[in-house]
Parts: sequence; C-alpha cells; structure tokens
Amino acid sequence: MRGYFGIGVEAISKPLNVGNLLRSAHSFGASFFFTINTSVDVREMAVSDTSGAFDHIPFYDFKKPADLIVPRNTSLVAVEFLEDSIELPSFRHPKQAMYVLGPEKNNVSPAMLERCDYTIKIPMKFCVNVGVAGAIVMYDRLISMGKFADRPVHEGGPTDDFSPDQLREEQIVVHRKRQFVPKKQQP
Repeated sequence: MRGYFGIGVEAISKPLNVGNLLRSAHSFGASFFFTINTSVDVREMAVSDTSGAFDHIPFYDFKKPADLIVPRNTSLVAVEFLEDSIELPSFRHPKQAMYVLGPEKNNVSPAMLERCDYTIKIPMKFCVNVGVAGAIVMYDRLISMGKFADRPVHEGGPTDDFSPDQLREEQIVVHRKRQFVPKKQQP
C-alpha cells in the first residue's frame, strides 16, 4: 500500500487509553504516533501497550497545536463528533495523513481544528472510547485504501469457484493472481 499515516491524541489524560491506541497504531501499520499537550507519563502508557510499540514506531510529543510538525503533502485529519464533520464511510482517506483525536471528555481544541484539513466522525449515537475510535478510523483506512480485493457480491469471502455467469470473455479480469472465468470456460 502506498502512502503513510500517523495517529495521535491531544490533551489526553488517561495513560491506558493512549497505550491502547498506540498498540492499535502499531498493529495497523502506523508510521508514527504523536501526542499534543498531554500530561500522560510514557511509562504508564506502556502498561496497556503489550506490543512494545515504542520499540517499533517513532513517538513524538508536542507542547501545543502550533508546535505540531506536519510533513509536506500530508493532510491533517481531526476525528471529532461535530455536526459538520464528514462521516467516515463517505470520507476518502488521503494517501499521506495524520489523524488526531481529542481528549476523553472534551473535543479537539479550536486551535487544532483550525490547523486540520478535514474533520471526520464515526456515525454513532454518541462518542466511544478514544482507543476504539482510533482503531475504527485505522481499520477504515486499511480497507478503503485498495490493499484488499473488493467484497464479493455474495455473502462470505471470495472463492475460486465463484464467477458471474453474465461476463463475456473480454470482461474477464485477472486480479491479484486470481482469475475469474465464466463457468462455461472452466475445465
């Protein structure tokens, strides 16, 4: 998959939430993790990060939103439950992105929102835990960035014997080492 992403939190206060999000970031292949204006002790975060993410991905800590360094050609995306936020299923993830989530009992700061290129929200009745929200966003990025084959039109996963009967020979497509051939042409 081309591109990269980083994920972080602003003004977070619960170290286990940060550790959980850091572990998920490591698992989903984040290129880096960051915090902004946080009082969380890194050693306390490690308690819930059983993957040892600190040994595998860079960690950056910034004092305030203005200090955040955003790489060139990278979009800054706030994950925030605001009325005018883009709903996650309708959002096209940037190839290079940094996602920032707010504190447990508050919002991403106005100063941070001002710096963001996009604000997205997970379509729910109310907010969920910051670690869960971050994992949902990273999962959505993973499935929408073209790393996997399209979902089949039938229930379940793709099968080697599935091929739509309505295909003409010139419509046969080879996709990721799997050829879908009309049943009439199968040996």
